[in-house]
Amino acid sequence: MTGRNLSLVASLACLLLVIVGVVFSPTIYHWFSNSTGYEGHMALHRPIDATPGDIGPAISVRLDTNVMPGLDWEFMPEKSVVETHIGEPTTVYFRAVNRSKDVEVARAIYNVTPDPAGYYFMKTQCFCFTEEKLKPGETARMPVVFYLDKDMLKDQETSGIRAITVSYTFFPKEATQAAVTAARSLHDGSEVQLRDDAPGKSATFSADPNK
Repeated sequence: MTGRNLSLVASLACLLLVIVGVVFSPTIYHWFSNSTGYEGHMALHRPIDATPGDIGPAISVRLDTNVMPGLDWEFMPEKSVVETHIGEPTTVYFRAVNRSKDVEVARAIYNVTPDPAGYYFMKTQCFCFTEEKLKPGETARMPVVFYLDKDMLKDQETSGIRAITVSYTFFPKEATQAAVTAARSLHDGSEVQLRDDAPGKSATFSADPNK
């Protein structure tokens, strides 16, 4: 094997180690995601500032949901497409049902396409990036409040975007006794949010899973 080939193999091995580290280490994963915008989230924190004079052009938001193999859940948006405006806080709802006979633990991530729009997609924390659990047959109705920052209209890459897709995916987690105890009840946590969250009220929006 030539020196050039050895160098290529070494580089590929290093890349593989980085990818494995990103997948299996939450700390590395969050650093990688926040640094690159991967999975549609960035470390941004901004207050809602939407008044009638500040609302931008109309935009269509398609909501896509997925469940990875090994997790026996139904997961869907109540509406697959919502029409809103850039800069306008909007509330959408999702439902999850545990169809299995066991308590199951899962973790959700989200992704925004077109990719450049992910930088401007701001949402309140709810069921993303934390371990959630559902009892057998239990159902959760989860609210998400989001808006698209108006700065996207100043960005050459995003100024013309008038339709985006927001995809949420639940991944199964090992449901050990310790994991079940530590996980948040998706049903109970969502019920609290449904009571406390008022669409359009002042709040801090974050796309950072560490916050």
